[in-house]
Amino acid sequence: MKHPLCKLSLYIIFLFNIVQNVYAETPAKAVGLKCEYLVTPIGIDAKHPRLTWQMDDAQQGAAQLAYQVFVGTDSVAVSQGKGSSWTTAKTISSSNLITYGGKALQPFTKYYWRVQLWDEAGKKLAPSAVTSFETGMMEMRNWKGSWISDGKGIATQAAPYFRHDFKVAKTIKSARAYIAVAGLYEMYINGKKIGNHRLDPMYTRFDRRTLYVSYDVTANLQNGKNAVGVLLGNGWYNHQSTAVWYFHQAPWRSRPTFCMDLRITYTDGTIETVSSNTEWKTSFSPVVFNSIYTAEHYDARKEQPGWNTPSFVDSAWKQVINRSAPSANIVAQSLQPIRNVEEIATKTITKLDNNLWVFDIGRNISGVSQITVKGDSGTVIRLKHAERLNKNGHVDQSNIDLHYRPTDDKDPFQTDIFILGGKGEETFMPKFNYKGFQYVEVSSSKPIQLTKESLKAYFMHSDVQPIGEVKSSNPTINQIWSATNNSYLSNLQGYPTDCPQREKNGWTGDAHIASETGLFSFDAITIYEKWLADHRDEQQPNGVLPSIIPTGGWGYEWGNGPDWTSTIAIIPWNIYLFYGDSKLLADSYTSIEKYVNHINDLYPTGLTTWGLGDWVPVKSVSPVELTSSVYYYTDANILAKAAKILGKQDDYIKYTALANKIKNAINAKYLNAQTGIYGQGLQTELSVPLFWGVVPDGLKSKVAANLAARVAADNFHLDVGILGAKAILSALSDNGYPDVAYKIASQETFPSWGWWMVNGATTLYENWQIDAKSDISLNHIMFGEIGAWLYKGIAGIHPDPEHAGFKNVILAPHFVPGLNEFTATHDGPYGKIISSWQRTASGVTYRVTVPANSTASIQLPAGKAYLGGKPIANFYQAKAGSYVFELK
Repeated sequence: MKHPLCKLSLYIIFLFNIVQNVYAETPAKAVGLKCEYLVTPIGIDAKHPRLTWQMDDAQQGAAQLAYQVFVGTDSVAVSQGKGSSWTTAKTISSSNLITYGGKALQPFTKYYWRVQLWDEAGKKLAPSAVTSFETGMMEMRNWKGSWISDGKGIATQAAPYFRHDFKVAKTIKSARAYIAVAGLYEMYINGKKIGNHRLDPMYTRFDRRTLYVSYDVTANLQNGKNAVGVLLGNGWYNHQSTAVWYFHQAPWRSRPTFCMDLRITYTDGTIETVSSNTEWKTSFSPVVFNSIYTAEHYDARKEQPGWNTPSFVDSAWKQVINRSAPSANIVAQSLQPIRNVEEIATKTITKLDNNLWVFDIGRNISGVSQITVKGDSGTVIRLKHAERLNKNGHVDQSNIDLHYRPTDDKDPFQTDIFILGGKGEETFMPKFNYKGFQYVEVSSSKPIQLTKESLKAYFMHSDVQPIGEVKSSNPTINQIWSATNNSYLSNLQGYPTDCPQREKNGWTGDAHIASETGLFSFDAITIYEKWLADHRDEQQPNGVLPSIIPTGGWGYEWGNGPDWTSTIAIIPWNIYLFYGDSKLLADSYTSIEKYVNHINDLYPTGLTTWGLGDWVPVKSVSPVELTSSVYYYTDANILAKAAKILGKQDDYIKYTALANKIKNAINAKYLNAQTGIYGQGLQTELSVPLFWGVVPDGLKSKVAANLAARVAADNFHLDVGILGAKAILSALSDNGYPDVAYKIASQETFPSWGWWMVNGATTLYENWQIDAKSDISLNHIMFGEIGAWLYKGIAGIHPDPEHAGFKNVILAPHFVPGLNEFTATHDGPYGKIISSWQRTASGVTYRVTVPANSTASIQLPAGKAYLGGKPIANFYQAKAGSYVFELK
């Protein structure tokens, strides 16, 4: 009789074989189909939408030889390989990104599509599943509704309700709601809120581009009487709070307004559209004040139960008025929405006094708190939000309220006001506001009872899909990566911001510095494409951009030099590198060109002093002319590369020459070719030219050696501001000093990222000093490059500019002293890339996964390398598949 363990082993082998057989029998095919980088979107306006997919094939060397795409309005026909709108030929190509080129897309139409692939051997794979996309208005002329408002002025504080009753007499096949708003809104049908978005529509330059959102509301309608309700908030459109950026003086400012079409298709083929018009009625809501910058005030005594249901009697409500459209450009909001992404329970509650409590949610977030409480009618509850506490245990807003300029005490900063209705247990969560906070101080005008469960928080941000992960044997590095992601997401609110509390501004410098960090970890292309459209809206005819985008007018006069507003070039270039999609480069090309030409007109020598410089440095200050001129070079260089990609040969020659002129001017003034030192040899002075490619090829090793020596002289600590922090780690690891870069990255004493972590940070800070007197937001992303460097500098994952979108992955891992293991993954356009290494008794084991239909150029560190037990060269060109390298 066999030993029981033998039986168990045989059973495990048996199960493994079954799993292997099932896995092997899973047919290879196209998966992950997206339209405009969204899954089954509805309400898109793109006349030639982009279609993308991935190849699901686990075979070693799997590659796509050819594809065929079928698009049509009949799902059954498409599943059978018949696309009435577009059927491509069998196209010999490994591309997984194509632009729709069939019959003109019609508005309000659902299109089905699928992809057929052939593998590298010419074998026809299983067909993909059928998916869909749905068009929206497509053209402005297709709107039927009127823009309506309640006719009140900009100083009116109560948010308006709107409602309308209508009847459905036939059987509904489908129904879609399209709503465009200047301001913010929530929409309801028959008493139920439509969708789970927050803060729709996204902030734009309202007088130049207004967004509309589409919903499938088929399941919300009923036969007989129906009611639709809309609640409008101010958002950035009617900014009533006053701060140093003059939000309240925006040229578009007005009372919020909206236009809506509810399009119902019946089973008999007829279509009925219920639209916003002067038959609608309006009334004030219980939202008695709302500011996206400060807070929201809600008086539950003013609630009108059932206001958005068919049975509600609205005889006391007023008539609406027609309004002019805020802009002549009403376009679809085609991006991931803001949502309450994560619910966070209170970690601790402290009672400071009678009717005064402090709730700690245990981490710093962007979002809202929600309180559930019972009390007498008229009881005033204040919820004051902050990132830190005073010594006496009260919340401390002194690090975040310094730019607020209130005209009275009626609009306290980050303080919601909830007046109870007195009808049992009541719950309040603001609808048109978000804050940056970890602590909530709750005070009450009358006795109430609160427990830890009375308050919870929601982490609110653009709901972009996580596509990257970092794990290491160093807990501090893991904390830094997590904190970086928390700050990145906290500052992604339909556009990238600097901080979620003090400003909420779309600071350009912060955004381009953090863009690689975001793109490694999150599928954020739709947010960046929307934001670069904001850039094009805000750009002056002469090419000048403001330092915050969108803006009500502030920022054209300060902070908008090339070190900040290089967003216009850097972000489209990064999108091209990460997605292999040149559309944003093409859309932004004229804007980049105007910007570069404007700087050239102002500074014909090639050197510019326009900029803020190395913001919030530790101690040493580098010349603004050096850093700004390097960014000017970067813009010109990107413009030249974009010209080449887009087939603009004359421009390629012209701007290559300009880039070289700028580079030569920088080196002539700042580089000592004998010593290999820029300027005084400060960390920023050396790392910025290295990172951005200004250093002559023959001097890179000498400059890098000087940088490493300077860091050693600084005791392996940072002496940089945000521009140096962007450059220094990669400047070292890309030029032979990854160990020095890791020493900086893993430091736990001041000044360092780890210093923040050991002092309790769950986000990144605005200042290296945790007790600084200014620039001390505790949730900033401007020092966030370290998140990208962990992928690049340790895992060694890089996009290949010659084969963008990770079609060919460059893998150059660094097995740095002080780490025993490190793993990074990135779900690129072709699938999951894995770069993982662990130290062993004899050396290092390095594991790699290259997705199907892509390749990898693997540069292993010096030493003896083996694959499958056989020695190999330290450079290895890999096809798709999984590999295990041994290095000794």
